[in-house]
Amino acid sequence: MTTSETEATSAGGPPGHEPEPGRSSLASELVRAGTVGLIAAFVGFSSSFAIVLEGLTRVGADRAEAASGLMALCVAMGACAIFLSLRLRMPISVAWSTPGAALLAGAASVDGGFAAAVGAFLVTAALIVLTGLWKPLGRWVSAIPKPLANAMLAGILLPLCLAPAKAVQEKPALGLAIVGVWAVVGTFKKLYAVPAAVVVAVVLITATTHISAADLGPLWPRPELVTPHFTAAAVIGIALPLYVVTMASQNIPGIAVLNVNGYEPEPGPLFGWTGAFGLASAPFGGHAVNLAAITAALCADENAGPDPRKRYRAAAIGGGAYILLGLGAGAAVAFVGAAPPTLIEAVAGLALLGALGNSLVGAVTDPGDREAAVVTLVVTVSGVQFFGISGAFWGLLAGGALYAAKRRLPVK
Repeated sequence: MTTSETEATSAGGPPGHEPEPGRSSLASELVRAGTVGLIAAFVGFSSSFAIVLEGLTRVGADRAEAASGLMALCVAMGACAIFLSLRLRMPISVAWSTPGAALLAGAASVDGGFAAAVGAFLVTAALIVLTGLWKPLGRWVSAIPKPLANAMLAGILLPLCLAPAKAVQEKPALGLAIVGVWAVVGTFKKLYAVPAAVVVAVVLITATTHISAADLGPLWPRPELVTPHFTAAAVIGIALPLYVVTMASQNIPGIAVLNVNGYEPEPGPLFGWTGAFGLASAPFGGHAVNLAAITAALCADENAGPDPRKRYRAAAIGGGAYILLGLGAGAAVAFVGAAPPTLIEAVAGLALLGALGNSLVGAVTDPGDREAAVVTLVVTVSGVQFFGISGAFWGLLAGGALYAAKRRLPVK
């Protein structure tokens, strides 16, 4: 990693950009960068922490283990963002894998419990590290047909995205209030729609649900070290799909966001370092650490400051904010555990609607690949399991078989 990182660091930021001295004082620049970094961290956390908790719980984590996993992820991705941003002097934003959490939330219980899931998390992180070190693996991931990868992700997301409609049916007043705020805010500022829905959900749940101190329990998380258990079913059914969706939906778009804003770091070291921090968080319940995609744009564009070579401060401050948010993971888990599940799931579903739309478009745009993509989607969303392996793997396998057959056999 050292050589390419040194080359990236020596670049000092996007080529062709020169600093603009005199535009603002150091204090105002830091305030601007700090504000953007804090917003990015809050948006990233509030938009998807409920999905992460749902995913960890679904694969066997108890309340303490879920709080530990959320804290481990926040600390790992915050520390990774600070490390990479200061090392490369680029706004490298880091996040957890939201599509990966959705994959876990749609999975059935894992044979071997949470220990087997942790073993799968370690395998996923190791594969991401290997992708950074060994370029052929990255090329193999890129060779997975995009319609099939998008269809698999859509199949994972679809059941979760039905939650807002179910919430409106079960709790009409509260469900409509949450969905209405999301729709109204999204009309003016799409990025803040889900955080606004989270705030409204918290207020409504607090006002309408009796939550005692006993229900909440301890508010501060404690690291829970889980001894991993490696099983073939968890590796094939969780680790491999988790690796594919993390690379395709987070790491690769994360690089694209940096490139669009004029930054051109070597991808390999970024993958390698995020995977290494993922390895550190996995034994404590963290499912995947990767490059941010959506919130990365906040720290990489002119919102973070006029001088592109100083925008790394926003990403570093955002990393610090993630660490602080991680210290409140126990309170988040306690509140979610005591709240009506329908409303929490509704917020998670709203957060995933954009990703579902993008995945569906990417899956069916090409008429020639549409049938294979639809097969991938329906098998994935069916939830079928064979040998304890989840539907995401079988969906990709079934769609891939049809995709290959159509290219080998003449079309009549």
